[in-house]
Amino acid sequence: MRARPPPYLSLPDSAKVRFLMPPPDYDPLAPVNLRDPYPTYALMREHAPVLWHDRMQCWVVSRYADCVAVLRDHDTFARDPRRVGEALSEPSLSVQSLDPPELGPLRRLLMNAVHAHDLDGFAQRGRERAADLLSVLAEKETFDVVADFASPFSLESVCDLLGVDRPEPGSFVAASDAIMRSMDAGLRPETAEPGRLARHQLSALVASWFADSGKPGLLADMRRGAPTVGVPETYVRNTARVLFQGGYSTMVAAIGNVVALLMERPGLLERLGASEFRHCGIDEMIRYDGPVQGTSRTATCAATIGSTRIAAGQTVLVLYAAANHDPEQFARPDELLLDRSPNPHLGFGWGPHACAGTILAQTVLHAVVDALAEHPDRLCPSGSFARRRTATMRGWERLPAAFAPVTRTTSTEESP
Repeated sequence: MRARPPPYLSLPDSAKVRFLMPPPDYDPLAPVNLRDPYPTYALMREHAPVLWHDRMQCWVVSRYADCVAVLRDHDTFARDPRRVGEALSEPSLSVQSLDPPELGPLRRLLMNAVHAHDLDGFAQRGRERAADLLSVLAEKETFDVVADFASPFSLESVCDLLGVDRPEPGSFVAASDAIMRSMDAGLRPETAEPGRLARHQLSALVASWFADSGKPGLLADMRRGAPTVGVPETYVRNTARVLFQGGYSTMVAAIGNVVALLMERPGLLERLGASEFRHCGIDEMIRYDGPVQGTSRTATCAATIGSTRIAAGQTVLVLYAAANHDPEQFARPDELLLDRSPNPHLGFGWGPHACAGTILAQTVLHAVVDALAEHPDRLCPSGSFARRRTATMRGWERLPAAFAPVTRTTSTEESP
């Protein structure tokens, strides 16, 4: 559940300040970075922690302390582009784009709906849904984890959460994909228009929900509570669209990343079942290789990050994924340590725009891991994995897999 503005969109011209030293080569869509961006992130943290990127026309921040400082200081670093004189269309006014204090009532409305949700029931339905899907897939010689499991599971889960009927999967998945790819329009301008059209398509879908009486769920709770706290219906509609599409796409990517790790590292699934790892193990997997790579803010006034001067109106890209591997914050950051605690990673954001559905996302991932752990056979790769060619969202295009009747053994060796 990501927030606007997408970090790689083209930005207005602004004064450019350049590093005197050569920066590391940072092309988010380069095959080497799609495969493994973390060595590049390490070079950036060490040699150019506040890097001016010509093509994206923004500053790129990679150290944990700097990232948190930007996310915390919403007075200086704006999410809402209207604060720096840019336009924001009515369909974009949502929990992801507004800033405090205007954000406050809407976010409280959403969080109250989340806290009122039947999490135990949601978790149980998720486990049953995942187990049913896996049972069907186990009958196949091979299948794709992304298309055949993560996508239908995520769509059903987000519909369950919001309390809405499932749309036709083919058209929705295509629209969601177009929106996700358009977040990289600064790097791939040809994705902007398909993304705009897809957002319009999903807005029409959300409008149809408001014409119905509504089933129990987050949307009904928000609609019921909005008038009492003075939140316009427009904000609720736009937030519902963001939760639906953003929740789905992030969920698909997160499930794919987690399942890929489970397939690539024999014994990891068994270790996650141990009580000492159960609570924090999945959270560590999000830190280690989470779906959302970053978000952006715009300076409302001149500011300094580290020793770098940021001019008013310039945009700062906060690289969550780089911060999550910062050795100044995380011991042995490039290792997957299932018992890592505390674990203040940025995989779900930080501050007033942190992901409102963090606990729901964790619940969904636990349901998937539980279903895989309880399946009688082990999920194994059945071909080469392929990453999606997207920069903002790190996920898999293909994860070919098959179930194999392998006797499980419990490993006590720590994952590398």
